[in-house]
Amino acid sequence: MEWTESLKRSINFMENHLLEDISPDDVATEVHISSFYLQKGFSIMTGYSIGEYIRYRRLYLAALDVIAGSAKVIDLAYRYGYDTPESFTKAFSRFHGVSPAQMKRTTNKIHTFLPLKITVSVQGGNDMDYAVEKMNVFSVIGYEYEVRYDDSYQTIPKLWDQFCEHFDRGENSPEVQQAIDICKIGEFGICMDDNPGGGTFHYLIAGHYNGGPVPEGMKVFEIPAAEWAKFHCTGPLPGSLQAVNTKIFKEWLPGNPDYEFAMNMNIEWYSMSDCSQPDYESEIWIPVKRK
Repeated sequence: MEWTESLKRSINFMENHLLEDISPDDVATEVHISSFYLQKGFSIMTGYSIGEYIRYRRLYLAALDVIAGSAKVIDLAYRYGYDTPESFTKAFSRFHGVSPAQMKRTTNKIHTFLPLKITVSVQGGNDMDYAVEKMNVFSVIGYEYEVRYDDSYQTIPKLWDQFCEHFDRGENSPEVQQAIDICKIGEFGICMDDNPGGGTFHYLIAGHYNGGPVPEGMKVFEIPAAEWAKFHCTGPLPGSLQAVNTKIFKEWLPGNPDYEFAMNMNIEWYSMSDCSQPDYESEIWIPVKRK
């Protein structure tokens, strides 16, 4: 249950420092978990990114101050971490549906956002289809993108749509198309955070690299030797992957006595077939180490 307790401690830390300038990296340091996996797991478990949780809690408390009528908008803006009254008013209006001035007249418009309570079911985690495999260092080639944690679930599918559209329309250069074919670019989707605390991570649409020319716009990356917990997924994308990802964080991780995360990275492997079919196969690879 270490993972569950870490999430609870994360929320307690955020609540105790809500009016301070804290980042997801600060939260991760406090609970001794990789920032990459804390942010990923927190989002899966709660439905909110860490940044969203802090922002929404502040805006709820700001609304209580507005209703109390004891502070000016400029004071509230600075108290709750905004650079200007205008940026505060815009965020406040987007969250509550009314401006601070309007809320003073219609207090029933407040959007309540109370501290989260973490409850977890660990049943079924041991029944998941996975294996732990030691792998040597290997190289991948592909396209690198910088993605924000807060909107990664919206951004990454768009990157794949763009990649597939270029392929389907024959818009790639001969060099790019050759690399895609030989290296099976599109076989891997890789998340890696080599700049913790920056609010973003790098996402790769990639394939195996065994040497040869690197087309303009592509990069080669080395994946370190590691033990990988590989979770098998069967079914059309993205539903099958999302379901297994949720089970990893809600069932397998809280109930697993042996392993913990090892690196700020995870890999999704895709079989090169029709991903809309009910028997489509894919995998989630997570680097792990013994506790």
